Amino acid sequence: MAVYGVFAVAATGRSLTQLGLDAGKAPLAYSLSLVAAIVYLVATTCLLRGGRTAWWIALVACSIEAVGVLVVGTLTYVDTALFPDKTVWSHFGQGYGFLPLVLPFCGLVWLRATRQAS
Repeated sequence: MAVYGVFAVAATGRSLTQLGLDAGKAPLAYSLSLVAAIVYLVATTCLLRGGRTAWWIALVACSIEAVGVLVVGTLTYVDTALFPDKTVWSHFGQGYGFLPLVLPFCGLVWLRATRQAS
């Protein structure tokens, strides 16, 4: 849970700084960083809250993260022109030690383990 919280803060700070300072440089990349930040915030909140509804929302958030990091990670290698600057999910989260690639799958495993309790 702590790692999700750290990523939520880091992604939010990075995306807001990028969008605030030079949004025109890489609008898609910076917007995707903001989307990642929002998804991390939602996942963190729901994983901490618990309960049936929060469990389902966390499942959706972790699934979006997994798809996002796989799609954006692939696109940053295949079509570099789309991403002139880095996002949280660029190169499968390379700039963050590949934690963005691992984190959603850890969240999904956690959710599976706690499903009966929800």
